[in-house]
Amino acid sequence: KTTMKANLLPFLSVLITATNNQFTEAFTPSSLQNHRLATTRSTTTSLSAADQDMFVDKTATHSSVTTYYGETLQKTSDLLTNACCTAARPAPQIAEAISNIHPDVIQKYYGCGFCVPDEVQGMTILDLGCGAGRDVYIASQLVGEKGRVIGVDMTEEQLKVAKDTQGYHADKFGFDNVEFHLGLIEKLDDIPSLKDGSVDIIISNCVINLCPDKEAVLKSCHRLLKPGGELYFSDVYASRRVPKELREDEVLWGECLSGALYWNDFQNLGRKCGFKDVRLVEDAPITVENKAVQKKIEDMGHADLEFFSATYRLFQLDCLEPHCEDYGQAVIYKGTIPRFESGWALDDHHYMEKGKVFPVCGNTFNMLKETRFEKHFDFIGDWSTHYGIFDGCGTSMPFSSSAANGGVSTKGGGGGGGACC
Repeated sequence: KTTMKANLLPFLSVLITATNNQFTEAFTPSSLQNHRLATTRSTTTSLSAADQDMFVDKTATHSSVTTYYGETLQKTSDLLTNACCTAARPAPQIAEAISNIHPDVIQKYYGCGFCVPDEVQGMTILDLGCGAGRDVYIASQLVGEKGRVIGVDMTEEQLKVAKDTQGYHADKFGFDNVEFHLGLIEKLDDIPSLKDGSVDIIISNCVINLCPDKEAVLKSCHRLLKPGGELYFSDVYASRRVPKELREDEVLWGECLSGALYWNDFQNLGRKCGFKDVRLVEDAPITVENKAVQKKIEDMGHADLEFFSATYRLFQLDCLEPHCEDYGQAVIYKGTIPRFESGWALDDHHYMEKGKVFPVCGNTFNMLKETRFEKHFDFIGDWSTHYGIFDGCGTSMPFSSSAANGGVSTKGGGGGGGACC
């Protein structure tokens, strides 16, 4: 995984250094190319302790972000940090799509990943915080003439670029399947054309962290998605809750850092909003190097605060369980997803080779069977027998006295004993 780097101007009041610590387990660098198959799932904790930490002045934040992205930033190189930059090389089909996009749109791109998933032909895609429209016009080419892409952004200057180049892209692609709306992504109800259960896929690229009411965004996403649809997005996350003094820095908020959610708060918020199993697709550390800023942050006591660029997928499936349970099921990938004839990855720990029986938990089984991916798999097993938590996928058994953990009781300082004694 490539580490992203950038130098900051000395006048920035605060930033971060990247150091290893115990809070970043959900962002352990992974590689889909290396087909890593194991990960550790985080347990659910209450959001109540985070409510005060996540509060911000919504009106002031909207005004600040609108000014920053509408007036302060005129091109990608105006960014002061690397958080809103994509370091990874795009896949060939994405690179080809980008080559067809107007230079004015490319110049105003401020994303942190490539957030269009696989198998989108003919789909309806909603892009939250579409900016000047780069990802809208990428998705436009991928969904094709029978698909539809909707962009929403609150910055008029950005949307003007997207709309002014709409005719250019229609001529370039041979069809016009996009539309743009001015609005807040926390208030998608205000856009009449967005109906409940009308969208196949929702994407967003380094924008939700800029939003002061993230819960409202996720609830709207769950409502707008069709059953089996998904929210697939790239954003910035923190290894711990971002301190107040950082959240109050307008530049760092605009640079996609101060608004970053602590990863565990995000996962719990996703579950609260109806997305029962939040899946990490890929991640990379955001490392910003500046000696003066680093010293200041260390003096403030925040040297261990880390930020990550990560892509998540959240399926709208009521049949999912809070944890990954084992029903003795398996799938066989047919090798039929375009460009992935040899194997395909659902997320950072489910890479499935063509023709190979691949044991899965109940949630993964449903993520494949109850979605647009069903035709690409054969399915083995049913729901008749439950074998406990899925080893290596769900939350591990917490009790040391379980057979799986060695069968040694920790009660009274030794083994043995029985029942409630």
